[in-house]
Amino acid sequence: MLRKIHFCLLAGLIFTPAFSQQLGYIPFEKSSTVVSSTLEFAYDDWTIYQTALRAGNEEIAKQYYARALNYRNVFDKKNGFACPRYTDGSFKKDFDPLQTHGEGFIEGNSWNFSFHVPHDVYGIMDLMGGEKVFLTRLDELFEMHLPKKYYEKNEDITEEGLIGGYVHGNEPSHHIPYLYAWTSQPWKTQFWTREIIDRMYRNDINGLGGNDDCGQMSAWYMFTVMGFYPVCPGTDQYVLGAPYFPYLKLRLPNGNILEIKAEGVSDTRRYVQSLTINGKKYDKLYITHADLLKGGVWEFKMGTSPNKKRGQKAENKPYSLTNGIK
Repeated sequence: MLRKIHFCLLAGLIFTPAFSQQLGYIPFEKSSTVVSSTLEFAYDDWTIYQTALRAGNEEIAKQYYARALNYRNVFDKKNGFACPRYTDGSFKKDFDPLQTHGEGFIEGNSWNFSFHVPHDVYGIMDLMGGEKVFLTRLDELFEMHLPKKYYEKNEDITEEGLIGGYVHGNEPSHHIPYLYAWTSQPWKTQFWTREIIDRMYRNDINGLGGNDDCGQMSAWYMFTVMGFYPVCPGTDQYVLGAPYFPYLKLRLPNGNILEIKAEGVSDTRRYVQSLTINGKKYDKLYITHADLLKGGVWEFKMGTSPNKKRGQKAENKPYSLTNGIK
């Protein structure tokens, strides 16, 4: 009985009258934040799916596995973006993926929020049109010129907080530079995370590239300078990037010591050539929480150009709920 109550409480936390289980999304007629809310509910439902698996409740797990895929229902395959959708199933026609206001999102646009499916990266990759399109979209996000009209009247976004169209001051975007780990070009995570640190965290009165809501800007920095980040909380994985400093020493909650070494790391030597953990070669692009708590010595060998062979095997990639849309 207690277990049933527990799951009912969890489900109640993410219930909204505007959400239609029959449709699998919030219709645009019902709310101004229909797309971002539907995406966030899908992730919330995935966490309940994970909880149900651990509790051994197969019925609840099956139900919430299906609900975790509801993000698919707000993707317009014609343009590859998450987009507002009406009750009749049609998508908003005059849709602007760069616009923050009036497009179905809260404090963000579709260019950033379309990547907000941390629990099923391969699934979102397929919806966008496959890995080639996904990579192009990631590159373009960081490299584009965002016209001033899209942020000049936004109280939360200034030009200083932008890298291309990527908005580091908005928390739902923070996992995006780590998404390269699921692709054939994982070294781009190493490039962009260092760019973000250099540009968004400066020793200046206006040196923070966003509002540190609940400490998230600081949390991203602390994780990223150590060389890893929890892209999908609810898994036991941290996706690896590259350390920012040549040496870090951590005393872990269980008393173990973790040393992270990256001799010679710099803005020019930002690419990971290899990683050893306690002297053993480590090719995975993620580290588990259990392995993190063991402590020991992580030694990154750094270089001026990427090692394009590292992390390419499927078994070295981080978690994804599915292997894509089949």
